[in-house]
Amino acid sequence: MRVLVTGHRGYIGSVLVGVLRNARYEVVGLDCDFYQGCDFGRVHETIPGYDIDLRDIEFTDLLSFDAVIHLAALPEPANGELDPVTVCSVNEEATIRLAECCKKASVSRFLFASSSSVYGRGGSEPPDERHPTVPTTEYATSRLRCERELARLADHTFTPVFLRNASAYGVSPRLRMDSIVNEFVASAVTCGRVVVSSSSNGRTWRSLIHVEDIARAYMAVLAAPDDLVRDQVFNVAGPGQNHRVIDIADAVTDLVPQCTRLDTQSVLDEPGYRLDASKLLRTFPKLALRWTLPTGIRQLRNAMEGSGLTPGDLRSDRYRRSLRLKTLIERRDVTDTLRRTEPVLV
Repeated sequence: MRVLVTGHRGYIGSVLVGVLRNARYEVVGLDCDFYQGCDFGRVHETIPGYDIDLRDIEFTDLLSFDAVIHLAALPEPANGELDPVTVCSVNEEATIRLAECCKKASVSRFLFASSSSVYGRGGSEPPDERHPTVPTTEYATSRLRCERELARLADHTFTPVFLRNASAYGVSPRLRMDSIVNEFVASAVTCGRVVVSSSSNGRTWRSLIHVEDIARAYMAVLAAPDDLVRDQVFNVAGPGQNHRVIDIADAVTDLVPQCTRLDTQSVLDEPGYRLDASKLLRTFPKLALRWTLPTGIRQLRNAMEGSGLTPGDLRSDRYRRSLRLKTLIERRDVTDTLRRTEPVLV
């Protein structure tokens, strides 16, 4: 099977392509590589790819593919770092257009990386896929709008599948620090402390999944019969991986030597949520999700201790997506609409 992975140079994508290639898939990437040079450790594996903007894809570019895994997306705009109109043009308009081009090009399988944030703040019980969606951010609302538009394209020739990812963690060649477990471990390794800043004393919930287990889940969906997954939603989270923020922090302090927890008060908490991901394991009983929070923390700790990571790296744009894009705009490497600028000829 020939598979196109959009965002293949990102946090999840750079892990997913390795898992797919090990399983003998023919993998091609599509990524304009805004995070070039933001590598964590050595990047050993390269795959052929389109170095183009997602907004410029044409159906003729897709004629040779059997499936598309669509990961590419811009982060939630914050503090004026990104133009909301530009974010919408990439995350929503370009996603729908990509799916339409796939259908026109007879690409039969389309895996869409959605988000568990579509459920909003959650309730007394972890939501499953039948739970009402109450998104509280524009990013989550955009993910949900994409799901609904892509579902309208579903028929016997086109199989969209919607994967609502929990919060990812774990080592990747394109590591992110804007993820709670990764950030806590990095702070513990470089500063000797984990800071829990909240108005609820860290009692809000997070649903987690290791980045390698995300890749395994996507591969299971990719290999499934059309009738099993067509127009289906799957929560993607690890078994037993609903944790309170304070318990995540305590797990990190337990596993990183000479590390302490610091509690501070904050005016606002990020929305807390849990997930019921039992449908994924019922549908794919042979799917082995291998990582737990402790094993993931140990993996991150060992990798970070051996990498020379510094406290400055923790807050730099090297490992933070919105900050990196802001830097590119300020340096005029890209326009305000995140189009690559042409070199000035002298």
